[in-house]
Amino acid sequence: MSTFINLLIALIPVAGLIGITVYSVKQSRRGISGKKILARNLVGFMAVLVVCCTLTFAVGAADTAAAPEAQADTQSVEQTEEEPAQQANGLGLLAAALVTGLAGVGGGIAVAAGAPAAIAATSEDPKSFGKSLIFVALGESIALYGVVISILILNRV
Repeated sequence: MSTFINLLIALIPVAGLIGITVYSVKQSRRGISGKKILARNLVGFMAVLVVCCTLTFAVGAADTAAAPEAQADTQSVEQTEEEPAQQANGLGLLAAALVTGLAGVGGGIAVAAGAPAAIAATSEDPKSFGKSLIFVALGESIALYGVVISILILNRV
């Protein structure tokens, strides 16, 4: 039963994101504006995120409740010491994923704003290529900082 639930938890986000992507492509072909498609995409992504978090915490609570009550004292002491460590490990992994994802999105936004300006500046004056490249690299460094923080979090967990 546990493997089925784990498989279900793994497949729900993939199916949800594929469904959101297919829906967005169909809407764009029908001529719906990009802002509406983006808003619907974000709402769908948040719904998938909420469902995944709910399932993950529900499975963790079910595993805790399913543990047999009548155990030896030493085993129950070991379990109570392991449970907070497991919860901290899970939250640490969630934090590392969140840091990497948000830093990647921030870096993408920065590069999306800086790269066209760098290309325009280089086309007007080829001597400004070095300066333009620095600004694009600064935007990309945001994502690298997120990866470094994520590695630090993972080393601590």
